[in-house]
Amino acid sequence: MKIGTALASVLLVASASASAAAPPDYLFVNHSSETLIDDATARSLFDEIVSAKLAKLYPTAKWGFAAQVEGGITQAHTCVVVARVMLLPRNQPTVTKLLLFKPGKMATAFDAIANASVAQCKDLAKSKLREANQAMISVLVPS
Repeated sequence: MKIGTALASVLLVASASASAAAPPDYLFVNHSSETLIDDATARSLFDEIVSAKLAKLYPTAKWGFAAQVEGGITQAHTCVVVARVMLLPRNQPTVTKLLLFKPGKMATAFDAIANASVAQCKDLAKSKLREANQAMISVLVPS
């Protein structure tokens, strides 16, 4: 009997810590130029900023995020990139896979590099999206 109680309490603690360790699952929409950044990269950059504290302040059932990276290489061989991250409300009262375009918060980062290659332009896109994500999280989650 004592072994059964001890085993049950160990399992309860293990399951509680496993569920606490799972990151919040926000609805995330990537509306970026595929030539600059793919969906998996945009999602992984977004996952860097997600935390339990963010989910407590902005519940996943009520909020989602959208990212947009646009730009490219001009005829003068200048890479121009604009990255934007938006906190958007989810469709309510029924939670769906839709976000309403009524931004709660928005962060934008942009830059240009002269004589850039395609690889340099993609790296700039990642850098600017990471910068926009960091700007967004610094506003949403006070230190």
